[in-house]
Amino acid sequence: KTSISDSLFIIFFQLNTFISILHNHLKKMGLKGKLISETEIKGCKDLFHEMFCEKPHHLPNVVPQTIQAVDLHEGDWGTVGSVVNWNYTIEGDEKVVKVIIDEINKEKRLVTFKAFEGHLIEEYKAFKATIHIENEGDNNLAIWTIEYEKQNEDIPEPFSYLQLATNLTKDVDTHHVNK
Repeated sequence: KTSISDSLFIIFFQLNTFISILHNHLKKMGLKGKLISETEIKGCKDLFHEMFCEKPHHLPNVVPQTIQAVDLHEGDWGTVGSVVNWNYTIEGDEKVVKVIIDEINKEKRLVTFKAFEGHLIEEYKAFKATIHIENEGDNNLAIWTIEYEKQNEDIPEPFSYLQLATNLTKDVDTHHVNK
């Protein structure tokens, strides 16, 4: 015959086990994420796409305070599979990342960069940034999507990278409008 205290202990133990499993599951879910930024651009959407897809090596001339160098290591500019090294400044720190051009869609004016070497990989198991242009009536929106998986739960979400992308969008658009 089971006493009330034994029954309560069993219920408490099962509840504690369930909470522990749920907590571990939620921690794992929190490692992956997606951030999105939309910025209206006034300049030519084709020139904007071209800057990030085929001519990112021109960015240091446009935004030297943010992008110091963009060097092609393998392949050709504007082709999937090409490897590109980016030197940039974020939150006052100079960083370097090597990316592969993972996807290009000229109709959607889309390019995706997938990080595979450099400081980002120290914090994120996966880090992918996509820029594409959408039409909203008479307006064009530059949309950045950052998909990531953190190395551990102590790594912050990459909000500073989304802000960097948004600021870069505004600076490149201003450059094109003022040309």
